[in-house]
Amino acid sequence: MEIFRKKSIEDLINQAEKKEGSLKKELGAFDLSMLGIGAIVGTGIFVLTGVAAAEHAGPALILSFILSGLVCIFAALCYAEFASTVPVSGSAYTYSYATFGEFIAWILGWDLILEYGFASASVASGWSGYFQGLIAGFGLHIPKEISSAFNPANGTYVDVPAILITFVITFLLTRGVKHSARFNATMVIIKLAVVVIFLAVGAWYVKPDNWTPFMPFGFSGVASGAATAFYAYIGFDAVSTAAEEVKNPQRNMPIGIIASLIVCTILYVAVSAVLTGIVPYQLLDVKNPVSFALNYIHQDWAAGLISLGAIAGITTVLTVMVFGQTRLFYAISRDGLLPKIFSKVDQKKQIPVVNSWIICLLVSIFSGLIPLGKLAELTNIGTLFAFMSVSIGILYLRKTQGAPKRGFRVPLVPWIPLIAFLSCGYLVLQLPGITWISFLVWLVIGLVIYFSYGRKHSKLNDRTV
Repeated sequence: MEIFRKKSIEDLINQAEKKEGSLKKELGAFDLSMLGIGAIVGTGIFVLTGVAAAEHAGPALILSFILSGLVCIFAALCYAEFASTVPVSGSAYTYSYATFGEFIAWILGWDLILEYGFASASVASGWSGYFQGLIAGFGLHIPKEISSAFNPANGTYVDVPAILITFVITFLLTRGVKHSARFNATMVIIKLAVVVIFLAVGAWYVKPDNWTPFMPFGFSGVASGAATAFYAYIGFDAVSTAAEEVKNPQRNMPIGIIASLIVCTILYVAVSAVLTGIVPYQLLDVKNPVSFALNYIHQDWAAGLISLGAIAGITTVLTVMVFGQTRLFYAISRDGLLPKIFSKVDQKKQIPVVNSWIICLLVSIFSGLIPLGKLAELTNIGTLFAFMSVSIGILYLRKTQGAPKRGFRVPLVPWIPLIAFLSCGYLVLQLPGITWISFLVWLVIGLVIYFSYGRKHSKLNDRTV
């Protein structure tokens, strides 16, 4: 069928290597690792750890992070092989184009637009909250009317800080990918330093009695904690959106994806251990568990640093999410499924500048005016479907293309891809019904766009592609 027509891996690579409209290759393994850590370590480590411990796993949150980390590493191995074999922008969207065909690729691309769009908007809103909390410590306050999203009942109409940080990040991204990577790396180093300070200070106040009982909610609590903790890892897939701008992608893409996940898993486990060792897990159901723990042991000076680290952490998450969204729109537009404006590349900077500012406006509308609430869970369903498609895609790729002759190979095929697919499928089924309904509505909108615009304008209609 026409809608399941595919692009060969050779065509994808040749298209990416065309000089006209191509992206500049400037990123190395370190840059990619920093992008991955920048995307993963943010609200998860500074907020989610407390909620997951208090409501689900208790001190066994350590096991929850290990379990969810393993699930992500299985999926990451599949991403690493694809990114090494098909070093082209677009992540799961591009991989699906080569394996399952245009229609499935469009659905995955539409999913990822949802993931990155809502993630960017919700992270910008979170940044606004932390920033206002930080300046409040200096006696500064933003007028209530412009401090939060549109909610006349509460007297708020627009979240100006969320809009401003989105514009600042977009400005940095439009200066060039290397400048963006340097800024991201600087912010990542700041937040990692803050996490290390927490571990170094907190380790002296750990009381082993707080780890007893270790598993107060049983293994089901550990599993629930793992499902919650999984969302703290969302973002490593954004590394693969940068594939086309990477020097030596066969080597550097797998290193960036896997190294960032391993570093983040170690950090999450260490922070969980110290956090639950300092404070009884029942008290950790707060918005700022890490700084709360330091206040609990009367180390207020360190708690202030944690607020700074949280802002740095959330800034890097927003940077990578907006970056991933721009590269996704670029890849889909280049294939003709979205208007050409999204794949227009600035000839001097070799990045999609116009695309970036359009996405900035869209994210600003969501973060500044719309209370996201439960819709933020749409981020998770889009990500999990992407992980599942990439995992199954590896099996299809191996069947049709064989094992790659160069670059990274997933070990223990078919077992690792199958484990990744089944574990992500299990987590998808844990999402609430309203998320599924909203997701289906989003898919219907995507189908209307594809059949009314994308199918007619697809570059595959031109037999010369």
